[in-house]
Amino acid sequence: MLILANVRDRWSAFLGAFAAVLVGVALITATLVIYDSSRPGVQARYAGTAALALPERAVDADGSPGDRMPWGPAEAARLRAMLAEVPGVTGAVLDRSFYAQAMTSGGPVADEGALESGHGWGSARTAPYETVSGRAPRGMREVVVDRALGVAPGSTLTVNITQGRREFTVVGTLDGPGYYFSEAFAARQQPGVRAIALITGEKADTGAVAAAAAKAVGDGGSVVSGDGRAELQPAYVEHQRFLGVQLITAMAVLSLFTTVFVVASLLALATGMRRREIGLLRTLGAAPRQIRRMILGEAAVVGLLGSAAGCAAGVAATPLLRALLDGLDVAPPDLRIGIAGWPLLTAAAIGVGVSVTGAWAASRRAARIAPVEALLDGRSGDRAMGRGRWLSGLTALVIGGLLAVGTAFSSADDRVNRAIFATMTLIVAAALLAPVLVGPVARLLTAPFVRGGAAGPVLVRAELTAHPRRAASLVAPVIAAVGFAVLLSGMVETMRVAYPAGEALKVAGQSIVTPDGTPGNTDEVVAANPVGKAALPTRAFVRRKAAGSATVLDVLGSRDPRWSRPGEAVLGERTAGELGLRKGAKVSVRFADGATVALRVGAVLPDDPARGDFVVARDLVRAHDPAALTDDIFVPGTARASAAVPGTALHDAAAFALADYETDAKLTDALAALLIAIAVGYSVIAVVNSMAMAAHARRRDFGVLKSTGGTTRQLLLASAGETVLVVATGAVLGVAVTLPPLLGMASGLSQATSSDVGLHLNPATLTAAVTGTLLAALISGLTVTRRTLRRQTP
Repeated sequence: MLILANVRDRWSAFLGAFAAVLVGVALITATLVIYDSSRPGVQARYAGTAALALPERAVDADGSPGDRMPWGPAEAARLRAMLAEVPGVTGAVLDRSFYAQAMTSGGPVADEGALESGHGWGSARTAPYETVSGRAPRGMREVVVDRALGVAPGSTLTVNITQGRREFTVVGTLDGPGYYFSEAFAARQQPGVRAIALITGEKADTGAVAAAAAKAVGDGGSVVSGDGRAELQPAYVEHQRFLGVQLITAMAVLSLFTTVFVVASLLALATGMRRREIGLLRTLGAAPRQIRRMILGEAAVVGLLGSAAGCAAGVAATPLLRALLDGLDVAPPDLRIGIAGWPLLTAAAIGVGVSVTGAWAASRRAARIAPVEALLDGRSGDRAMGRGRWLSGLTALVIGGLLAVGTAFSSADDRVNRAIFATMTLIVAAALLAPVLVGPVARLLTAPFVRGGAAGPVLVRAELTAHPRRAASLVAPVIAAVGFAVLLSGMVETMRVAYPAGEALKVAGQSIVTPDGTPGNTDEVVAANPVGKAALPTRAFVRRKAAGSATVLDVLGSRDPRWSRPGEAVLGERTAGELGLRKGAKVSVRFADGATVALRVGAVLPDDPARGDFVVARDLVRAHDPAALTDDIFVPGTARASAAVPGTALHDAAAFALADYETDAKLTDALAALLIAIAVGYSVIAVVNSMAMAAHARRRDFGVLKSTGGTTRQLLLASAGETVLVVATGAVLGVAVTLPPLLGMASGLSQATSSDVGLHLNPATLTAAVTGTLLAALISGLTVTRRTLRRQTP
């Protein structure tokens, strides 16, 4: 009851923590709801299937589940015959997917799923799609298309396939997407089979069918039914889902960190201002554990109330987050918002846990307050830095420094994450060490004004330096706001300069032929550019004897005579080490058509992304993966590049580097802006509440100053000056903690891109973050100060 009464009577002191928990839980709720809703659903084109038989799953190099190894034509035909005999099965379809895209005089018809739009005619039964007009394809140059394409049966249609543009006769139309060819043509395009679809009668027992099918497949694969059929997803959908999950995960992590940070600083300030009250409770016999339990109980109540409101706000905000993901083109097309119980319960538990965690340090400090504090000023214990705080602050400083140094030597995938974690750690260090940092920084900032002899600056500086812990609690949210704003905007600006420059340097003097409206370059495009790098990627599999399971590899087919020797493979050192191979060793590689080829390791070379980790002859990849598309073609300056084939574009080194970066720049910029808004928004909440609390706590000081002749205008100016000094101090420390990670990142980019990359900041973002925080602090502090002065008599 005492805890509830304290929260009710001191609601204004807990308002900021409540708001921070509310916003944090709302963001976490919305992200968890989106995450739960974005789990893949069963593709529409498998709606007519009862189950899917899938090949054996391989693992990635790190041991995590990877691709499934396609069955070869003979093996797939044998399994199909066995599965067709399963009781209840009316049809077993060898489901193949390969590149197919209609071409018009204006170029390729836009189709996100073009990479997997081609199928054999049997796959039309798995949806099932109904024939609108015409008949099934029989010949090698016949096709059935979606009626939405607007092509009538009997018409000739140019379809781009792996080999290039080909003329097909449209013999029918369907009420569903895709290009459906004869089974013989589909088998030539994609010999390997990644799924066998089982179609049953209406009264068939799906569970019994799946069990019998699994017995027929045996160790050669597995059978999925129901929601398990969602495992098969188009590559572009998986890519969008991956980007969306990355974005909302970054939001959730930053939201969680900032909520803990803000709540901890607010509750520390609130507890510090209650020293006399807590001292009185200790005088009346309250034990330290009771004080600690009271503080934690209050935090739990605030967390529970904030979580309840945050869950409701998060559910209401979910459509807005969905619209944001749609605007960034990172929402899966099958995303359907549904509210389940676990996201709400998880978000609420996080909210309460964050609030209690944030109050833990404050509760321990409050438990050490002696009964004599009841007779002293509420801020008399504000000077000292405890041993625990010193140790925690210095530890965080060392760890943050090591992470910042490590940023310079991180890989491209880890560099951004390490810079963010380094900044988070340094922000914590700055907040913990703020009581000893505020004084020197405040003296430095006010030195020019103090020399003039005015009393105001002296009073402002004295107030800030005399109560370092209170000042540290006020400064901490500003450090977080400015730190994250400078870091994220600085990373974007640095990468904007570094990556295009580095890529342009790598391809200097070359012309680059890139896909334009298609997912890759066809053999027709490669033939038009016979000179230069034309890497042909495929996924292949190696079975390691020690591990027992197959490992999936990114194999690159090269026409460079240095690496394209028949019967040989060139490996990077990392891949060779993972597979336990040395030069001269034999390795059996299973390709996409299910065939296994024995290769000799011709060389093991230092890792080079431009060469590839597992390189074989281009003709070998083409022979075993007829559906593979070629990457960008790099033509040396001594040869003439051609973009005459529709669906291609030609770039010089600078244009290619800029276009390649701009592909991800939109998402990067949006993510940075979103995270900056979250960080600054949280800090504004904290600053508003902190300034209001500080102004209210100084009502006795205001009374004394007013009774000695201070005017309302002078006191307001003094309050404004203190606020400006607090924000300026926080801004200085916020910039300081971001410089080491940003310098480390710039150094790492210099090494990675072989170009001179300097530190680049975004002055506009820094100015906006500081100005927004300052305005919020001034408004809240001056409003409370004015109300306090009005209630006092001279």
